Amino acid sequence: MLMLPLMILLQAASNAVALMGAGIGSGLAAIGAGIGIGLIGGNAMEAISRQPEAMSDIRSNMLISAALIEGVAFFAIVICLMILFQ
Repeated sequence: MLMLPLMILLQAASNAVALMGAGIGSGLAAIGAGIGIGLIGGNAMEAISRQPEAMSDIRSNMLISAALIEGVAFFAIVICLMILFQ
């Protein structure tokens, strides 16, 4: 008889922890993607200023890397949303 209220309390606490974890996880995914794309852009501009003749190669590599980082960030945010709405 005493176990039922304890189980209900633990279930409510775990639901709150899952919501908090989903919020923190999506925030970290967005921050990580922003930092990663910022570093890629900054380093690409530095590389272009050092070797202007390689601009098209550097730009294409930068865009591919930025797209991959965005894909990982979207995947992380979707996982957090799945946790949020389970």
